[in-house]
Amino acid sequence: MCAVVFALLTWQLVARGPLRRLDERLGVRLHDGVGLPHFLAEFFSDLGNTEVAVPVLALCAASVMWWVRRATGHVAWWPALTALAAILVVPALVLPLKELFDRPGQPSAEGLGYYPSGHTATATVAYGVALLLLLASPVPPHRRDVRRALAATWLLLVLCVSYGLVRQGYHWPLDVAASWCLGGAVLQVVAMVLLRVRERPQTPARDDAARPQRERRADGQERDDVA
Repeated sequence: MCAVVFALLTWQLVARGPLRRLDERLGVRLHDGVGLPHFLAEFFSDLGNTEVAVPVLALCAASVMWWVRRATGHVAWWPALTALAAILVVPALVLPLKELFDRPGQPSAEGLGYYPSGHTATATVAYGVALLLLLASPVPPHRRDVRRALAATWLLLVLCVSYGLVRQGYHWPLDVAASWCLGGAVLQVVAMVLLRVRERPQTPARDDAARPQRERRADGQERDDVA
């Protein structure tokens, strides 16, 4: 679904269709019209910086690794590997597309290559993977209201970053919408991977260590019975 929507948005961009014309009018209105103060919009846009989003993702991945270690006694690398792979996919997807479409930014922006938005993709994927890791941890938030609150926080962060980028004139609305699609596709893959990881049985290390002792005791009892 995300790929289909991205293809439609890109078609409208390249063909200079009605959606692109609406996009440019809306972008100028959001930038020049009444809205949040620019200092606050700048703060929101900065939440999509890698210097902000990646440390949040790393902290969540480290927390999940610690929880897995406590629950099973084993060191689990899948949270760190999932986070690393997901965040590396973002520039691998976004940068070639920026070069390919070479879209100019808003009148206040300089240069080309604004489609899709790298900051929006970073925020969508980094905060989204952090959410998925927390939900896939050995001690996930089981209460439905807590899970909904976490999902709402992720959605609010992405929307704030997106609005800030358009409000500050860094991107057109279509740029951020395209990155929603790219980020959504990445999160779908990550969710499927984490679902498979979570379905795998986790055996506590204490049981693994105790099993040989039980087997040796059973063997000793059998030899005593035979004797």
